[in-house]
Amino acid sequence: MNTFLLADNQDITRAGLLYVLERMGECATAVASDKAGMLDYLKRHGTAVVVLDYTLFDINDIEELLIFADRFAAVRWVLFSEDLSLDFVRRVIASSPMMSVLLKESPLSEIRECMSRATAGHRYICQRMTEMLLTAMPVEEKPILTRTETEILKDIALGMTTREIAEKRFSSFHTVNTHRKNIFRKLGVNNVHEVTKYALRAGLIDSAEYYI
Repeated sequence: MNTFLLADNQDITRAGLLYVLERMGECATAVASDKAGMLDYLKRHGTAVVVLDYTLFDINDIEELLIFADRFAAVRWVLFSEDLSLDFVRRVIASSPMMSVLLKESPLSEIRECMSRATAGHRYICQRMTEMLLTAMPVEEKPILTRTETEILKDIALGMTTREIAEKRFSSFHTVNTHRKNIFRKLGVNNVHEVTKYALRAGLIDSAEYYI
């Protein structure tokens, strides 16, 4: 029997996935709320289809993810996220045939197909991401951030949460979260660790300030 390990810390997403998987029939499910829990499960069981929200889970960067893929060679991975940079997806699919990519905006039919193909050991790339990969321009341009985005970037890199930044700026959570998504998209990054590395390289924060 195939086992799906749901490595996603959003309750609504987990509930939706459990609903879909229960109707697929011959499969079991388990849940990991953080990286430590995911690794503990994989150490004990050795195999699973890991449905992972890379952008919200506590994985440092793509290098760490690929180390996990090498370490647990029998595991199949479904990267199930709201948004992933094209550079990230290109590298993932070039580095491991065990990685599938599924955006959370995908229709139910694609979600079902992806889970089914993953259990059979086949890679699946959702239609929206496939279109983005095929139409993306190969020219690299330096990202241009607005002054507000730069200020929020610095706060993110210094460890502030979206809610803390909103309170500091007297803005709504939704407004800051929109800026956050735009920053991630422009920089081609997927999580806070990658944002921090960019901020350090760009000189927006210094190492002394970061480690305080």
